[in-house]
Amino acid sequence: MTNDPTLDPQRRSWVEIPEGSDFPIQNLPFGIFQRPGETPRMGVAIGDEVLDVAALAGAGLLDELNLPLGVYFADSLNPLLEFDRTIWRGLRSRLAELLDVKDRELGTVHGLKNRALVAGRDVELLIPIKPGDYVDFYSSLHHATNLGRMFRPDGDPLLPNWRHIPIGYHGRSSSLVVSGTAVARPFGQRKGPDAPPAMGPSERLDLELEVGFVTGSANAMGTPVDVNRAEDHIFGLLLVNDWSARDIQAWEYQPLGPFLGKSFATSLSPWVVTLDALAPYRVPAPEQDPPVLDYLHEDNRLGLDLRLEIALATKAMPRPDVVSRVNFADMYWTMAQQLAHVTSNGTPVQAGDLYASGTVSGPEPEAAGSLIELTKNGANPIKLANGETRAFLEDGDTVVLRGSCGGGQLPRVGFGEVRGTVLPSGQ
Repeated sequence: MTNDPTLDPQRRSWVEIPEGSDFPIQNLPFGIFQRPGETPRMGVAIGDEVLDVAALAGAGLLDELNLPLGVYFADSLNPLLEFDRTIWRGLRSRLAELLDVKDRELGTVHGLKNRALVAGRDVELLIPIKPGDYVDFYSSLHHATNLGRMFRPDGDPLLPNWRHIPIGYHGRSSSLVVSGTAVARPFGQRKGPDAPPAMGPSERLDLELEVGFVTGSANAMGTPVDVNRAEDHIFGLLLVNDWSARDIQAWEYQPLGPFLGKSFATSLSPWVVTLDALAPYRVPAPEQDPPVLDYLHEDNRLGLDLRLEIALATKAMPRPDVVSRVNFADMYWTMAQQLAHVTSNGTPVQAGDLYASGTVSGPEPEAAGSLIELTKNGANPIKLANGETRAFLEDGDTVVLRGSCGGGQLPRVGFGEVRGTVLPSGQ
């Protein structure tokens, strides 16, 4: 990828890019947007603007790709994801050419420049994918160790299978929502230590800082994906908040794992950052001990140097306060291993499927991706900038997750944010 001109740090766009923007010309993440009174369509983020990819296609500027117009005028990226990496890469490359400061082609097509660029504040960003399946993993060694020490203080914090298998479970794709969607506090069955089971609103509502990857069509049923070819089927990444009701989860999860304590809502950022755009930020993944089985052995194990943060706002403090920072580079199980494991029994992967990393936590106590870790299961509430404290989320709280790569010698390639406000139960 070193010869990919779309990644040239010196490349500039004729679109004004504010300093510190997540979306320089080297990024070009894909999403779905809607102008007032119009149908949804494909867009790309560039600075504070959204490039109307469908308008470019309608004007014939993308004809060389030979894609049906319906791919661009769709209400999700799924039709694009039905194609392979050659097409994904070709589309991103063509858009970079059109946006390059050296290419004024947009301005020469009878005002198309004015019609193809729209201010981000003037559009509605929609959920970018429609997954047939959603899998949530448990891939952070530090997160798994933190929870293991909390709930199994006298034994090994990791269960015997954890270092051998990328642990995961199937989530509920019907409750995936785009950033900005409010989340009602879930109602559910809970049980206190000295009380019978009872129904009521969750009293231990939590967030989970995660990174998800989105797939194209990967394999036929009965044919596993080779771990060393798995990334060929990964279109890109986005931020995920897998909201969690810890009290509901604690009562229900044995013996079959997470269920209603997780399935009430999962929030996604609206922009999918392509794997190609992230190539300069790949780093060696942590060593695995003991060695994994052959089907999980990668010839070149790569993680991603992605800085993540959690911020909280409250009714009394509308400006979000950062409460945790962590790096995605430290994840024990890689995306390729996750996809290879999911398909190891022959299950087919579909275009638009979502695979989330599980909570991302680091080795330091303050570098945790959930409140249950930051507050030691509620025993040590965190203190916010205005003096308020939180053990778990309260009604009216807003969670904001952000992530970016680069800076300095390399362009800042960011993911935007995923945010959600907690509403009282039943709203």
